[in-house]
Amino acid sequence: MLKNKWTAFFLCLFLGCVGAHKFYEGRTLMGILYLFTGGLFGIGIIYDLVVLFFKPNPYFPG
Repeated sequence: MLKNKWTAFFLCLFLGCVGAHKFYEGRTLMGILYLFTGGLFGIGIIYDLVVLFFKPNPYFPG
């Protein structure tokens, strides 16, 4: 299913520490991991913001 990159980007920006963008993408296990580790201790959030910024819109999560 196609996802909007800007929705995922802003979910990551504001709710990345609880994994909201991973749940939006349908990646539940990664979302749970982000939830319990605070977005992989902040490093995962920064990485995901950069990756999401450069993805085409719309995109296939994966």
